[in-house]
Amino acid sequence: MFEWSDEQLMVRDAVRAFVEAEVKPHIVELEHGDLPPYGIMRKLYTTFGMDQLARDRFARQLEARRTESDRPSGPGGERSAGVPGGTPRRGDGGAAAMTLIPIIELCHYCPGIVTAMGVSIGLAAGTVLKRGTPAQMERWGLPLATMEKIGAWAITEPGSGSDALGGMLASARRDGDGYVLNGNKTFITNGPYADTIVFYTKLDDGTDTPIRDRKVLTFVLDTGTPGLVQSRPFAKMGLHSSPTGELFCSDVRVGRDHLLGETENEADGGGRESAKDNFVQERAGVAAMALGVIEACLALSVDYARERMLWGQPIGDRQLVQLKLAKMEVARLNVSNLVFRHIELSAAGKQLTLAEASAMKLYSAQAASEVAMEAVQLFGGNGYMSEFRVEQLARDAKVFQIYAGTDEIQVTHIAKALLAT
Repeated sequence: MFEWSDEQLMVRDAVRAFVEAEVKPHIVELEHGDLPPYGIMRKLYTTFGMDQLARDRFARQLEARRTESDRPSGPGGERSAGVPGGTPRRGDGGAAAMTLIPIIELCHYCPGIVTAMGVSIGLAAGTVLKRGTPAQMERWGLPLATMEKIGAWAITEPGSGSDALGGMLASARRDGDGYVLNGNKTFITNGPYADTIVFYTKLDDGTDTPIRDRKVLTFVLDTGTPGLVQSRPFAKMGLHSSPTGELFCSDVRVGRDHLLGETENEADGGGRESAKDNFVQERAGVAAMALGVIEACLALSVDYARERMLWGQPIGDRQLVQLKLAKMEVARLNVSNLVFRHIELSAAGKQLTLAEASAMKLYSAQAASEVAMEAVQLFGGNGYMSEFRVEQLARDAKVFQIYAGTDEIQVTHIAKALLAT
């Protein structure tokens, strides 16, 4: 695949029209934090029938999970983990394309909305639907998948950062038929407003097992649960349209029905493998976000280079400006090819390895940040002003090199995979 199909172009144009009508006029309110993004997100879902598609997909997932639960268990009683229904089918590339197109178009104006939506749908809903019991899928997965409710995915802690799993201190202690949770999470997208929270902890089983080696368990929490506190939104450098906050659990008591998969077996519930599965999808999504920012910065820069006059001629006639534009176009082509490769793999029923997703994310994030900063430089003083948009896109693009794993973490995943072969 090297370009969008006619059908995909029609979808792209429809989404682009929605963004121009529903997102662009509200950029100022979104940027200043006066307007949480959730109303726009829900309108996008209903406008394009994505909520109904989610219900239809959910029905198939639920049936597959129930069928899977009826099959004899393997040694030790474990179920088959992963995506309900088994490995991806051929033809799923079309679904991947339809997921990525709105991401790219939204990122022309507002990457923060994509972050808020991706965490709620891709991480929170995705984790419940992949690892939850049928009852949990119905109780929490469906409302999240249709965006009736907003979700948060809570793994990062103040003292862990890139060592999210090993350095995790949040604990779950058995208490009768349930658990008592303690600990806090930070940098949590949608944290201040989330209705449903996927919360990762370490099992405190009363043994001398070093905390780094303890089982990772995942719980689903509802807003308003006694002992759960959701902070106000943080003030941030960029992505102002994506509310970020902290979560605090102080002796939060939950029943076993809140334990994802209702099992302490990490392979079946939402333990370490669940988190790693999400890392792959999250990093591929960042590449699509990067492409949206690159496309927007390039288009704005080309228009400005044609119109901005200096010494009696357009600045686009200057070779230094042409060099900037040419490098932006090279970045656009390279990131486009990475996104198309991801779609092709999905169409073939294959998934990116963690190392491939890391390489994809590393290059795309760096390219987006570099292109956005070059756009600011090309615009000169105007580029430093909010009204010209490249200032916002440059601030937003920087976080691509930090969240979903820093550049440095991507390097380690790529190198480890190379050295292991």
